[in-house]
Amino acid sequence: MSADAAGRTGPEIVQRGLYYDELAVGARYVHRPGRTATEADNVLFSSLTMNTQALHLDAAYAQSQPFGERLMNSMWTLATMVGASVSQITQGTLVAQLGLSDISFPAPLFHGDTLYTETEVVDKRLSASRPGQGIVTLRHTGRNQRGEVVAVATRTALMWCAPPSAPDASEGDAS
Repeated sequence: MSADAAGRTGPEIVQRGLYYDELAVGARYVHRPGRTATEADNVLFSSLTMNTQALHLDAAYAQSQPFGERLMNSMWTLATMVGASVSQITQGTLVAQLGLSDISFPAPLFHGDTLYTETEVVDKRLSASRPGQGIVTLRHTGRNQRGEVVAVATRTALMWCAPPSAPDASEGDAS
């Protein structure tokens, strides 16, 4: 093994998501660490997205409602679930997000709850119109620290197939 210009001799490992070819239908990816939802997250996200829903911003109002406290903005929950999957699945291997469907929030997420996300590959097929790319359907599930499902979403993504020169997924494993 020869040294590079900086004198380094170890292998170069580039962190990336998985190519279409590396994703298996039925595989489940558990994304860690989780993300603890804070009041600041809720207020900032709601304000940035112009969502003035009192259930997110007005503690006195939310206290008088059925859940008795402010709810995390569900769009924050959705965005955080998708974001949690990026480094493990789509970083550098995504062409485009094609859509989100079947989104539900079966239980509330509150300030102080920790959101844990997992992603299952539910379907995949090569693109008929875009050589070297494939369409993958992913199901993201978010749970709080008690294991209660707080969000589910199905995401369709256009992914790159592995280039012919890409190293085998088992090479360069830094885990």
